[in-house]
Amino acid sequence: MVDSLADLRENFGAVGVKAEFEAEGTRLNELIRLKDIVSRAGLTLMVKIGGPEAVRDILDALIVGVSGIVAPMVESAYALKKYFLALEKYIPADVLGEMVCAANVETRQAYQNFGEMLGHPKIDLLDFATIGRVDLSGSMGLNREEINSEQMFHITKDICEMARKANIKTAMGGGISKQAIPFIGRLVNDRLLDRFETRKIIFSAPQAINNADVSLIKANQFELLWLQNKADYYTVISREDKERIGMLQTRSTL
Repeated sequence: MVDSLADLRENFGAVGVKAEFEAEGTRLNELIRLKDIVSRAGLTLMVKIGGPEAVRDILDALIVGVSGIVAPMVESAYALKKYFLALEKYIPADVLGEMVCAANVETRQAYQNFGEMLGHPKIDLLDFATIGRVDLSGSMGLNREEINSEQMFHITKDICEMARKANIKTAMGGGISKQAIPFIGRLVNDRLLDRFETRKIIFSAPQAINNADVSLIKANQFELLWLQNKADYYTVISREDKERIGMLQTRSTL
């Protein structure tokens, strides 16, 4: 897995790896193992917490030593305020200053409120606005097949343009497949997109776009390796006590 990530970094524009306490349900021991692999490959590790004020997730991320935190479902200026308050309260100032902090824009409400959110007096705490296209399209009544539609492109472009004016970098995830490459390319050509990300791999958009089809395959290959390794790990654990369980079941029979 280290070699796979190193290849992605050196040849395909990968800049980081993602994990999620939210939808993916990453366990703390898994995050620690992933951090070791990522560090050996020379990449950064971003973790998505369970919400704007997921304090326990923030504390666990600090224990592991992640490079950045992403908050999902930040749908209003108040939610963004709660996120910033949690970051400042639980992360030491010197650590927070070096950490990448991002928020997902992934619902109709978040899109409608994004301009107000960017007016927050502490908006400088936010490094990235990440457009989550699957949830964003779903919240607008669109199906998965419409994720690369013109309607979604113009919404995504509008979010990116607003972020740019506020000096916030942009990232995009959700449905990042071969079919999404033209969508990504248009944003890159307009100099509106800094990063795009699959379930596990974060790419520099300008660096990765020219070979995006192969980059996405390589990203899927790493995710497959990770899932296979995780499955093997838990299989070994599940077998540890089977012999003892069998013996106790025999002894417990009346």
